[in-house]
Amino acid sequence: MEIIYRPYVDPDIVSLIERMHPPRVSIDNDTCPDCTLVKVDSANKHGILLEMVQVLTDLDLVISKSYICSDGGWLMDVFHVTDQLGNKITDESLIHYIQQAISTSRESSREVQPSISKNVRPAYISAEHTALEMTGTDRPGLMSEMSAVLAEMGCHVSAAVAWTHNARAACIIYVADECNGGPITDPCRVARVQAQLENVVEAHHCNGEKRSVRLACPVGGKTHTERRLHQLMAADRDYEACCSCSVQDDDGKDEEMNSNGKFDWQRRKEREATTRVKIENCTEKGYSIVTVRSKDRLKLLFDTVCALTDMQYVVFHAAISSKGPKAVQEYYIRHKDGCTLDLEVERRRVTQCLIAATERRVSHGIRLDVTTENRIGLLADVTRVFRENGLSIARAEIGTNGDRAAGTFYVKDASGDNISRETLEMVQREIGGGTVLVLDKPLDLRSRTTSSSTGGRNSAGTEDRPKLSLGSLFWSHLERLSSNFRPIKS
Repeated sequence: MEIIYRPYVDPDIVSLIERMHPPRVSIDNDTCPDCTLVKVDSANKHGILLEMVQVLTDLDLVISKSYICSDGGWLMDVFHVTDQLGNKITDESLIHYIQQAISTSRESSREVQPSISKNVRPAYISAEHTALEMTGTDRPGLMSEMSAVLAEMGCHVSAAVAWTHNARAACIIYVADECNGGPITDPCRVARVQAQLENVVEAHHCNGEKRSVRLACPVGGKTHTERRLHQLMAADRDYEACCSCSVQDDDGKDEEMNSNGKFDWQRRKEREATTRVKIENCTEKGYSIVTVRSKDRLKLLFDTVCALTDMQYVVFHAAISSKGPKAVQEYYIRHKDGCTLDLEVERRRVTQCLIAATERRVSHGIRLDVTTENRIGLLADVTRVFRENGLSIARAEIGTNGDRAAGTFYVKDASGDNISRETLEMVQREIGGGTVLVLDKPLDLRSRTTSSSTGGRNSAGTEDRPKLSLGSLFWSHLERLSSNFRPIKS
């Protein structure tokens, strides 16, 4: 085993360097005709890349390209960004926020709020809330039962974020004391609430199945909610079900030919929808080169960098680009101890973790955005409507902004059938308020009669029914969970 000796650097010296050389941020709208360039140069430290990407993705900006260079003690990064409509970033208040959030110290930048009209979701866990963290097997009714316990014990739910992946579920629910609206600080009460929730989560688990419930009292620092969700699911080892086969070809042309030697469009479509990871070592420079090819989507760069950072890998160089529906990310990395990825077991784990990180946020089902006046029990009412109409929730994000509530739900039919147009119209009518059906892609919203008469087959006569998602079932109970959400202002 090779031993690497490194000079000792006093932490106070590192802090002094950061104060002397804070990040310098330049916003360039002149160089590229179709995007804004965000250029950053700064003293380097582990995790700073993730912090910069967090600032941009928390604003829901699209990063189409990025070039990263941080060899040595300095970094120079360039991000090509637009808003979600493909426009440049020209709003002066938004530009000022980006510069201030990246340039100032890590603590003070978290207090900066963008002066833009958008529904602010709970990006960070703060001292204003007690955070309930749960991981376990994805099953119907789980969230409903948990929310009932919270309501009975006088815990008000102010926000929630939930993901499901590979038959596992994870959620972070922000709760406050129903009496005073503040965090729950009484250790005895925290222990009682946690014990009751553990009983609920444990009730339907088999012996040996992993599960975790933790009610965390407020702390001084702040934790990014989505990063924490990644950490929870990784600790739950949801990545173990991911295919660990790495990509051996760069363009995939051979794999896209059928047995007759002709181009197979269906095979290409399947490849584009699959995340593929290739790992090789650059012995001359002492790096491991990790290439991730996947379908492009919002916050993809954040999810990938988050996984690498939490696995204690340092990104020295990177090139990220997207073209159409595809994204290619290439990272030159080493572990914090200076080692490259030499062992096969380590490569397999990195591959699985990166695939899981890109898949957890993938949207399954139909998206419903709900915006309405905040009131006690709102989330419960909304999720009850989903449940009564046979819909389950695959992913959910709920937050509040003043007296308004906003929530995004990805719903699926709990039985695995296509969701009928009549069902969606009924859901929209019953929820009321500002309920908007968002179609990310054209969907076949057939009526149940039509669906049953066709037997769930497509024009080619092959079976074409979506499979039942444990996540969706689990979320149909987020719905009921919410019933107990007091002022959940969805």
